[in-house]
Amino acid sequence: MIKKLQNRFILISMLSILLVLTVIMGSINILNYQKVIRDAEDILFILSENNGHFPKKLPPLDKNSLENGPSANRSEKRDPSEHTDTQQPSEPGAVHNRKFSPEMPYETRYFSVVLDENGTIKSTDTGKIAAVDENTASDYASQIWKSGKITGFLSSYRYLRKDNPDHTRIIFLDCSRTLATFYSFLLTSILVSVLGLCSVLLLVFFFSRVVMKPISESYEKQRQFITDAGHEIKTPLTIIDANCEILEMEYGTTEWSQSIQKQTARLLELTNSLIYLSRMEEPKKHLQKFDFSITDLVEETVQSFQTLATAQEKTISADIKPLLSYCGDQSSIGQLVSILLDNAVKYSPAQSSIQVTLDKRGKNICLMVCNSAKELSPEHLPHLFDRFYRTDASRNSQTGGYGIGLSIARAIIDAHKGKIWAERRDGDFLLVTVLL
Repeated sequence: MIKKLQNRFILISMLSILLVLTVIMGSINILNYQKVIRDAEDILFILSENNGHFPKKLPPLDKNSLENGPSANRSEKRDPSEHTDTQQPSEPGAVHNRKFSPEMPYETRYFSVVLDENGTIKSTDTGKIAAVDENTASDYASQIWKSGKITGFLSSYRYLRKDNPDHTRIIFLDCSRTLATFYSFLLTSILVSVLGLCSVLLLVFFFSRVVMKPISESYEKQRQFITDAGHEIKTPLTIIDANCEILEMEYGTTEWSQSIQKQTARLLELTNSLIYLSRMEEPKKHLQKFDFSITDLVEETVQSFQTLATAQEKTISADIKPLLSYCGDQSSIGQLVSILLDNAVKYSPAQSSIQVTLDKRGKNICLMVCNSAKELSPEHLPHLFDRFYRTDASRNSQTGGYGIGLSIARAIIDAHKGKIWAERRDGDFLLVTVLL
């Protein structure tokens, strides 16, 4: 149990850190990518407004372009002479609140293609790029014309299409360097995040052992106390029972002597159950595992409960697949089957039927016990395997149960690395399933 708690603590911690890292690194890289696109569109807008060339003097972009985007005035006719050396810079607050570097026209690699109304190539301008010839430029422009898109990426080129009354100009901007920087940062952030997660995993694993150590020690002391106290209690109970038998021999049987013996037997049964449960939950429990016929074991256990069920006006039907074997502790598995059948007989109403099924599911052996349980509410199901949990809040002892049987069953299953769970079936039946 402590190991499961530690693993759950590590898992929750790592998932939390992974979520935080994903949000942080994802946000940084998304903003970085948006900046690459924003810078490229700013340059493309300048080029589109100047017939595919940079003006002699680079002004800050017009404020309206920030509000309407680079494609706001694509269909408008503008005179290239508007961008001259004598033009006054626009007011502060233009697009992105910055001026372009004077070196940008010499550093930027771009090309443009002009098409007529039918999409026929009229002219190409590849003077500002060496990696693209006129044929490649025409091919790129044709692809953009057919797609009908206004802006986007084609390979490592960001393009902008501007429609004019008599022609269409498509401008391509080489973004290979900025994209390479972006991808390099993206890869670096992923590697740093992975290394950080691995480092945190080691730290969390180490400190989780430190954090769980007091809990583990407390749980071990509790388990040891139950075992020691159980052995200490068994001795006086045995003496009380023996003395009661001697008194009955001397003075005869009375209702008080019978009550003493009955309650002593109940205490002995509870003490033995607690000791057994404590031993099954030992972290280094060494079970005596060997191959045995689980088919024969289940059949014999069902047969032993037939008389008890008949006495309570109940029937037990079994569907047991023959020749099934299992490698495990035969005594513990027998105890498991007895607990499940005992619960089914105790808590099912009269005139009801109990169904026991043993089958094979792939590599697993499946044992199912189904009984009528109309009074069992769905909220009780998650707690059926808790210690001393009983659906009867008044803890009526008429059935003789202590609320510890299914806890022992789960401990046996855990020791065999199996699974056990309970579920409602058809609203009126309780189905307990075991996978070994």
